[in-house]
Amino acid sequence: MNLSYIAYHFNVEPRELGTEILIAELGEKAFESFQETETGVSAFVQKELWSADILEDIQLLQSEHFIVTYRKEEIEQINWNEEWEKNFSPIDVDGVCFIRAPFHEKTDAEYDIVIEPKMSFGTGHHETTFMMTRHILQNEMKDKVVLDMGCGTAILAILASMRGASSVDAIDIDNWCYLNSVENAERNNCLNIQVFEGDANMLSKEPKYDVILANINRNILIKDMKSYGDCLKSGGEIYFSGFYVEDFLHIQKAAEAQGLSYVNQLEKNNWLSLKFIKA
Repeated sequence: MNLSYIAYHFNVEPRELGTEILIAELGEKAFESFQETETGVSAFVQKELWSADILEDIQLLQSEHFIVTYRKEEIEQINWNEEWEKNFSPIDVDGVCFIRAPFHEKTDAEYDIVIEPKMSFGTGHHETTFMMTRHILQNEMKDKVVLDMGCGTAILAILASMRGASSVDAIDIDNWCYLNSVENAERNNCLNIQVFEGDANMLSKEPKYDVILANINRNILIKDMKSYGDCLKSGGEIYFSGFYVEDFLHIQKAAEAQGLSYVNQLEKNNWLSLKFIKA
């Protein structure tokens, strides 16, 4: 599909945190695709949905804690399939799990997961996806009832299903993520995945899950920690990611307040993933 787009190319300092906040703010507008760059992020909006005041209430642009500059460019007829092929690289986790797009060649990996990248490519969270994937590979999923919270494209839900989970609930607050997760679950023949659009308010107040996978961000994880603790069975495992090494103590404190005990961690490029267990 070819469409005309307006592109904004942002330079952000400090880049990592500023880019994460900026993408979140722009995502509330009509912007539908993002590519992280060495200096910030490029954001794309369909020309027919663009307006001159589209950046008017983006708070990061007025923040004294960040330096943000940008240039605007009109791009005629973007072919997103070509863009995805140029920018979306497959993820190889220890030679055991291969996460790829439909245009990549099939592999002989034990778990070959096909994800339509769409607007999720280039969002900079390959480290967290990689670590959460490794956690799933290293821990028992067979016959477990699993929750993938903030499922995004449902990569983790799909792998848990492939690893033998009895059932998987995948939840995301974003409508696009909901629709894409449904599509990806079907694409990978994972019939035991149920996808829901919503947030932690949807979670049961009673213990239901053997395993919870939550790859979101520090603030949301801390805010929703009680909900996670309530719906996790005794002896159940919960895996967190989506935050930096320096956030460890904040996550640990919130988790321990809900009766969750720290087990171990994985680290990749200053991103962190933690495992806890409920007594």
